[in-house]
Amino acid sequence: MRPFVDREQEMRTLQKEYEREGSSLVVLYGRRRVGKTTLISEFIKDKNALFFLASEESEAQNRRAFKDRAADFIGSELLRAAEVRDWDTIFKAVMAARFEQKPVIVLDEFQYIGKSNPAFPSVFQRIWEETLKDRPVMVILCGSLISMMVSQTLSYDSPLYGRRTAQIQLKPIPFRYYREFFPERSVRELVELYSVTGGVPKYIELFSGGGDIYSAIRDNVLDRAGYLYDEPYFLLQKEVAEIGNYFSIIRAIAAGSSRLSAISGALEVKATSLTKYLKTLIDLDILEREVPVTEKNPELCKRGLYRIKDNYIRFWFAFVYPYRGFLESGNEGVVMDRLREGLIPRHTAFAFEEICRQRMWSLSAEGRWPFPFARVGRYWDARTEIDIAALDASGEQAVVGECKYWKGPVGANVLYGLEQKVRGAAWGKPPKKIWYVLFSIGGFSDDLKALAGQRDDLLLIGENDLLPF
Repeated sequence: MRPFVDREQEMRTLQKEYEREGSSLVVLYGRRRVGKTTLISEFIKDKNALFFLASEESEAQNRRAFKDRAADFIGSELLRAAEVRDWDTIFKAVMAARFEQKPVIVLDEFQYIGKSNPAFPSVFQRIWEETLKDRPVMVILCGSLISMMVSQTLSYDSPLYGRRTAQIQLKPIPFRYYREFFPERSVRELVELYSVTGGVPKYIELFSGGGDIYSAIRDNVLDRAGYLYDEPYFLLQKEVAEIGNYFSIIRAIAAGSSRLSAISGALEVKATSLTKYLKTLIDLDILEREVPVTEKNPELCKRGLYRIKDNYIRFWFAFVYPYRGFLESGNEGVVMDRLREGLIPRHTAFAFEEICRQRMWSLSAEGRWPFPFARVGRYWDARTEIDIAALDASGEQAVVGECKYWKGPVGANVLYGLEQKVRGAAWGKPPKKIWYVLFSIGGFSDDLKALAGQRDDLLLIGENDLLPF
């Protein structure tokens, strides 16, 4: 049985809403496979809950199915036998029943009902105002199509705007929890698994068998009948209409075009025509726009870079999409050769940098430095690039670092190179005090460890300290 991992904050939010006096309306949304239904199931397992999973069928078919589930929930043969042509009657019947504990009503994949009938959010607004709002009930509206859930429940134009008492956008699980999924694996193996599965519970489940990362990829991704072979198509096809344009943008970024001008050049289109596509991909949590951590006005920064935020999509566009011809023709071995050559230097090493930036926040919380972080990210200018930079609120104190996913130990030369980068950085107003941190999966040389023992401004984070205690 797959363990239920993380989600402490989300469970606290749900429990707080359940304990709220009177009614509560929670909107829970997030990408497919991220674990929304599992979270809800864990939350309601000891509660009196009516769980309904909407389908892509017509509104009438969903209404009939919901009526039957409601009839089972309240034990009403009268409701089951009734011919009901509106949603109001069903909710009124549920709320007329007697409950020993506060009921929870879950409408999973809520957006499908609104898709079949665009007026349904208005219908549910009326039900909320007239039947649910003033009663002791908790309602959870859950959905996996992010754009539709936002437009139907959260946006200013939605009839339900302002009715929610809480909203949760469920994100992938951070790397620090991976040992709970794979207790027998080494930290290096955990990094490799995270670099492909990216914290998505369903992907983690698929990769939970034995064998190394390459055999897991072969079985779950490269196999044309495998669960993940066409996953990016499934993720995008219901969210966007022009999937080809989005794929072209993602592929250009995966190939190394990170600036807007470079993406437009690679696609031979005007940069202004890409804005709406990039914004949509950011809203879907697939891309992010990154600026140097020293920037005080990120929205106005002209040095912004676009990167693929989703680890699996970044992997897929680097190692699956370009070689689909080989896979479709049965030449899987060619793709496996490319994987063994390029997975670590071209993909896992970059995911390791993200892991190190996640770890920086927990190191700050553990008090490893004498000031709390306000920002953690990367720094770059025309001449310099630094893997990690963390600043306090005033920008007067900073921690800078490098992340090395090497087989061998990191030596003192890496520290000296980092110090040289800092001296050459175009900081604007440089920090008054700078600390240094080096992350290495392969350990550190004796001379570097000796230096760390002599300096109070240098922290070494190896494999055994990569996960918080």
